[in-house]
Amino acid sequence: MDLGLRDKVAVVTGGSKGIGRAIVLELASEGCKVAFSARGEEALRQTEQEAARHAEVLGVQADMTQPADIERVIDGAAAAFDGIDILINNVGGSRGGQTWDTSDDDWNLALDLNLFAAIRASRQAIPLMRQRGGGRIINISSIYGREAGGPMTYNVVKAGMNSWSKSLAKQLAQDGILVNVVAPGSILFPGGSWERRQQDNPEFIANFVRTEMPLGRFGHPEEVAAMVVFLASQRGSLMTGACINVDGCQSRSNI
Repeated sequence: MDLGLRDKVAVVTGGSKGIGRAIVLELASEGCKVAFSARGEEALRQTEQEAARHAEVLGVQADMTQPADIERVIDGAAAAFDGIDILINNVGGSRGGQTWDTSDDDWNLALDLNLFAAIRASRQAIPLMRQRGGGRIINISSIYGREAGGPMTYNVVKAGMNSWSKSLAKQLAQDGILVNVVAPGSILFPGGSWERRQQDNPEFIANFVRTEMPLGRFGHPEEVAAMVVFLASQRGSLMTGACINVDGCQSRSNI
């Protein structure tokens, strides 16, 4: 199936590991020109080298909690590839614990890493998409932004991302910029948090899979990337303002 993505320009934040890496590789395999950010130099260059077998790629070492770094990533992509068509806000993570022992700094970092990184990158990219006559913004949230679960700060900021994304979709519809959310369930990949938990307590994780995962397994990054790339493509032309689970029926919400 031709997804109509050849020579489109995509930016992926947090693109060197896990879901982000899978998105970078899938977009590149479709012929996209891909710029992506990561904090770690080694993983950044490894992903860049692998994706470059398929398309033009630009890896940018950056901390997406820093507004200046966000500007550098977006502006660098636009300069290298003469514009931006697609933005994937993937970078994220949790901080803190219970309400009484989670500091303001923990909250601020969780907000900066998840919500504000996406807001700032989108704000920077929207004028560039308008110049192209349209575009796609896809925010990577979580099933724990749709329902209770996961670490407290993560649950809060991902719920905020879902709400903001719906508002942004309405604001940008007239510009032909489609905004959607992909909400993964528990995804296993090398170096990820689920692999660490599996190594630390294999019996607990085996029980978690039996009781919480109807398919009897974790998800894979490539399965999330496939949905992201579909939404980025011409095949997703009526999709905007949606939040789509990719979770193997792990979530309990009816919507």
